[in-house]
Amino acid sequence: MLTNEKWFEFWKLRRDHVSNITIATNRGISRQAVSKALLAIDGKIETALCTMAKANKISIGKINPQLGILLGHSVPMDTEAVIFISGKHGVQVWYEHDGDCEKCEEYTKCIELLWDYADELKITLSHSADPTKMAEELFAKVKEIA
Repeated sequence: MLTNEKWFEFWKLRRDHVSNITIATNRGISRQAVSKALLAIDGKIETALCTMAKANKISIGKINPQLGILLGHSVPMDTEAVIFISGKHGVQVWYEHDGDCEKCEEYTKCIELLWDYADELKITLSHSADPTKMAEELFAKVKEIA
C-alpha cells in the first residue's frame, strides 16, 4: 500500500509545509534525493487517485497530488465526490450526500475519519456531531486549498 512506503513520509512532511532542505537535513540525505523521491511519490499518488476515480466512475474535475486530493463528480450517483489520501486511513472516497448519520452503523468511523483528515491538513472544523455537516465544512475548505 502506498502509505506504507518510506517515501510516503517525505510526502506527508511536505504536505505539512516542511521544506525539502529540512527533510533532507533531518534524514541525512541530499535535497536532490528528497526532490526525486517526492516527484516519484507524486506520480504514484496521482495514479492511485485516478485509479480510484476510474473504479468508482468519478469524472475528474481537479487533482492535486501534492495534497493527495481529487475532486470530481460521481456519474452513477450524480453527486460530487472527493477522493483523498490520508496518512492514517489510506485512500478514501467521500460522496456528497445527506445521510441519516445517527442511525448509521458507520457513524463513529465517519466522525473519526473526518476529524483525523482535518487534523492532517491542519483544518479547523466547527464542533459538530453530524458527519454530514462536518464533511460539508471540511470538503468546502479542501476545495479552497486544492
